[in-house]
Amino acid sequence: MHCNHFKTRNSQAIDMKIGYNNKLIPSFLSTKFLGLTINSTLSWRMHVDHLTTTISTPCNVIRSIKPLISHETLLLIYHTLFHKVRSYGIIFLANSCHSIQIFQMHKRVIRIIMGCGTRESCRILFKKLKILPLTSQYLLSLLIFVVNYTDKFFINSEIHNINTRQNSNFHLTSANLDIYQKVAYCSGSKVFNSLPFNVKKFSNNPRSFKTAVKQFLCMNYFYSLDKYYNNNSK
Repeated sequence: MHCNHFKTRNSQAIDMKIGYNNKLIPSFLSTKFLGLTINSTLSWRMHVDHLTTTISTPCNVIRSIKPLISHETLLLIYHTLFHKVRSYGIIFLANSCHSIQIFQMHKRVIRIIMGCGTRESCRILFKKLKILPLTSQYLLSLLIFVVNYTDKFFINSEIHNINTRQNSNFHLTSANLDIYQKVAYCSGSKVFNSLPFNVKKFSNNPRSFKTAVKQFLCMNYFYSLDKYYNNNSK
């Protein structure tokens, strides 16, 4: 048994003593919970470092066996060894500044599958393989999370009686801390509100909504959240 004291990046550490049954519980800077390495500042750096090391092995495996198997089998191995591992917990860590490491590894394995050099742009490669880049996969997973737990979110019309164009959107919680704005609850509301209406209208049916979101993302292949928000503000 151990404990983890969470704090903001710039706040001073507090020497807290926590005990149970007359025994002092040791405090650590990080802990592992449901396969995710969580540090005291929730920066996800330690987990991203660990994940980058983990998914480097499938990259080497795919490179080694590529000449020996068919393209279809290679993609099956990619989805089994790389994609599932990379996608686990993506709604938490993909919004971190450290996630660029995962994206770089993703582009590396895509280039290996397609037999391209390190300078080859991956945008066309992602489209050819019909594989979503990190940000687009994050958007898909986050939107599915929002639709599956809509009862946890508030609509603007439930907060105020003012008749505006945003009445049917999810209420955006105001917060000063950047780390809070990036959590799945806050970022999920913002991402959902920015969806085009022709996608958002399927939100009452999770299966149809997932299909519509996938089709929308496969037409755009967003590399960043800014591109997503700018695209939908036009």
